[in-house]
Amino acid sequence: MKSPHPRAAAAVWPRRALYAVLAVTCLLASQLFTSATSTAAVEEEAVEPNVVRVAEFVAECDFSHRLPDDPIVFPNMPGASHSHSFFGSTVTDANTTNLGDLLEGDSTCDPAIDLSSYWVPTLFVNNQPVEPQSATFYYLGEGVNSNVVAQTQSLPQGLKIVAGNARATSPDQSIARWSCLHAGHVNPSKDFVNCPSGTALESYLDFPQCWNGTDLDSPDHMSHMAYPVAGQCPSTHPVAVPKLRQVLRYPVSGDPSGFRLASGPGYTMHGDFFNAWPEDEMDRRVRDCIRPVIKCGPNGVPS
Repeated sequence: MKSPHPRAAAAVWPRRALYAVLAVTCLLASQLFTSATSTAAVEEEAVEPNVVRVAEFVAECDFSHRLPDDPIVFPNMPGASHSHSFFGSTVTDANTTNLGDLLEGDSTCDPAIDLSSYWVPTLFVNNQPVEPQSATFYYLGEGVNSNVVAQTQSLPQGLKIVAGNARATSPDQSIARWSCLHAGHVNPSKDFVNCPSGTALESYLDFPQCWNGTDLDSPDHMSHMAYPVAGQCPSTHPVAVPKLRQVLRYPVSGDPSGFRLASGPGYTMHGDFFNAWPEDEMDRRVRDCIRPVIKCGPNGVPS
């Protein structure tokens, strides 16, 4: 049998080698794609299950005590304020002006490591004080664009903030919101609402979440903070911090004509906050809950 022509043989073998190389390349590429897909699926499975995509952590705080004091607005002036109901720190009074006062005390909050002090004007029903059945303080990454949430910084220890308007003379001067627990058909209002029997009166108040980056307080206790504009923090207050939302639920319902706050009508609702979270715990919650947009419980882990 004659051997193939030398040129024909020379042409056949390179083609066969090329086909073999292409086949091996395709096989390797297929294996790499399958491996990468599997790895990504495993990583996604490790991160995603049971995660609720809400940038949030919370402190649930019981009522502590009631005093006619306000250590932010009337420091070192016992009895100078209208009545306030205090939550969190158990040591707050008119003389609680330094962070160290809070750090040496105890807390009614869950988590107990939150030594912050929160206070609000006392609610009176027919001239009798009524305290909330629950007080939840939400720390949120909302109200700003996603790029701002991703750059949120921790609330600085020692920060003092007052939100709301205790001197409001009409609802349009207020940012307060009143509603009824488990009665969504009752429209929310800036003043007290008439809640059906068996429900509870709710108060919502949002604190500003843009900080000037320098001051822990200001003469009016507000101007060192600002609310976002069009999803961004203003240039005067460039540091985004978690938004504090104060949610109080009172065990009252029915005709609100006998309701009043120590500061006046419902639209005078306001809140004071003196931050005494441990810095490392605040940092962890901002890192693990707010920036990645994950709902966390009082322990600072996904809930």
